[in-house]
Amino acid sequence: MIGKKMEELINTQINAEMYSAYLYLSMSSWCSQHTWNGFAHWLRLQAQEELTHAMKFYDYLNERGGIVTLPAIDAPKAEWRDVLELFKEVYAHEQKVTGMINAMMAEAIKQKDYAAEIMLQWFVSEQVEEEANASEIVVKLEKIGPSAGGLFQIDHQLEKR
Repeated sequence: MIGKKMEELINTQINAEMYSAYLYLSMSSWCSQHTWNGFAHWLRLQAQEELTHAMKFYDYLNERGGIVTLPAIDAPKAEWRDVLELFKEVYAHEQKVTGMINAMMAEAIKQKDYAAEIMLQWFVSEQVEEEANASEIVVKLEKIGPSAGGLFQIDHQLEKR
């Protein structure tokens, strides 16, 4: 049986992962509207990945005898100045999610909830990858600046994800 505090944190994380999917779908749509199809593709796949994360938490909570609660998901932002601003937001968002995962891990350690620690270790590793991917895109976008050729090259690279 899972403790109430962990149950609450996991339910909050399910909502956060669902919001992440909404946010990345909104970003994907914005990129599509601006004919950045590679960026749109990358973000759409990222949205699908976030849904997978939500379901990992959902399944874990059910397996541990917890109660899943599904509050409303906030509407995401829908406009960005350019792809650099958008990907800076992706990176900041992933840093926020990392903080949430770390807080859950700290609580699992505090409660000596070893099963939660093991499950959360996967997410700790995943967030290292998520932040690195977003950061790499931001760095590339900053290096090329407003260069149309550079933007098209990165867009083309991300379309191959």
